[in-house]
Amino acid sequence: MSELAFLDATAQAALVRSGELRPAELLEHALARIDRLNPELNAVVTRLDESAARSLEALDSSAPFAGVPFLLKDLVADAAGTPRSDGSAFVAGRYVAAGDSELVRRFRRAGLVVVGKTNTSEFGLLPTTEPECFGPTVNPWNPRLGSGGSSGGSAAAVAAGLVAAAHASDGGGSIRVPASCCGLVGLKPTRGRNSYAPQLGDVAGGILCDHVVTRSVRDSAALLDATSGPVPGDPSVPPPNGRPFVQELQRGPRRLRIGLGTVALTGAAAHAECAAAATAAARVLEDLGHEVVEASPEVASEQLFKSFGQVMTGYLGWCIRHWSRALRREPAEADFEAVTWRMYQHSLEQSSADYLLAWQGLQACCRDFARFFERCDVWLTPTLVVPPAPLGYFAYHHEIRMQHIEHLGHYTGFTLVANASGHPAISLPLHWSEEGLPIGVQLTGRFGGEGVLLGLAGQLEQAVPWAHRRPPLAAA
Repeated sequence: MSELAFLDATAQAALVRSGELRPAELLEHALARIDRLNPELNAVVTRLDESAARSLEALDSSAPFAGVPFLLKDLVADAAGTPRSDGSAFVAGRYVAAGDSELVRRFRRAGLVVVGKTNTSEFGLLPTTEPECFGPTVNPWNPRLGSGGSSGGSAAAVAAGLVAAAHASDGGGSIRVPASCCGLVGLKPTRGRNSYAPQLGDVAGGILCDHVVTRSVRDSAALLDATSGPVPGDPSVPPPNGRPFVQELQRGPRRLRIGLGTVALTGAAAHAECAAAATAAARVLEDLGHEVVEASPEVASEQLFKSFGQVMTGYLGWCIRHWSRALRREPAEADFEAVTWRMYQHSLEQSSADYLLAWQGLQACCRDFARFFERCDVWLTPTLVVPPAPLGYFAYHHEIRMQHIEHLGHYTGFTLVANASGHPAISLPLHWSEEGLPIGVQLTGRFGGEGVLLGLAGQLEQAVPWAHRRPPLAAA
């Protein structure tokens, strides 16, 4: 049982299918780890022990992940009868979902047992998980550090062995950033791969997308097989892969041309440890038979980040207006964090024409970004410009506004362009710093190209395995 916490979801499901473990034993094990480790981690903000136990009664034993405990991020996704806060005091304690969103329904259909909901930054805005509403989630590799965000609660929970996989969402790096900080696999799928039905068509014009954080590449692929596919009326429908994603790991990719970049689109050079992680991965890829060249997309970076900020300002305005209408409650400054309230005030000054002009600028940058994939199959970079940051790194008040913006750029300089363009990208835990901290490496692929990324990620996982690594807090 001591090793059970660090088996991936595929292995846990296999134990259930073989009869070596009962689903009730898996659930008991997960809840016991939450009891023991969550007081320090603060990864799980809502416990669902009773509903998890009830769900075992209707479990389909033929489902691919039958009986595997699972956590939902407390943002956007609805689970029937479950409270949702989106990380905000404005919403917390005032909303209970009437039904499952389509993605949650598909998680359940795959046999996953939802045991709780995880911490997130307020409305998922920041690449850290330190909401005033619930307090910070710490990094299980070093509790003085943040777990990344906005899916930091999910990432910390998986890294510490509370569950083998957890739901996550990504609006600028919010799957890949915490995966990098916590030593996990984090795939941001192609825009529209997982549906936001029935409540939503898209979020922020398609910038946000949902998937999972996992220990293994095979889990990420198999869970994408379980959840992906359009619902009638979805605004974005990416091209089908043509075969199950998990089969890409068995086939492996053809010889690829891979562009290596260690300077972010902000112009910031990666920290030495982060650059070393990407260059080491490049050498492994060359040994595997791929061609690696120094190359990065050429985009108007100032326009990219300015336009992205305006679109996200519109997103935040929508969030608050949506909840104000749903809860029949007028927003007030005391209900929000300072950075959220300031951004909301900007959203009130921004017109609908400003929002569409921002998207026009963003799409021009995305055309330049897409042209990169006419000469390279994959863009290889560090996931982050800097190693995992300390708690408080993204603290905000008016006097340090420019420092706050600079820190945001450090964490999203390699990640947010894929949200703007809709391309898939995956962070892999291929490197550890001298201090023993995980450093993620990112692979970004063509639109609709998750299959290539997963096949390449599977090769790297075999060449540079990470399954044996354990964070100190998980052994506490």
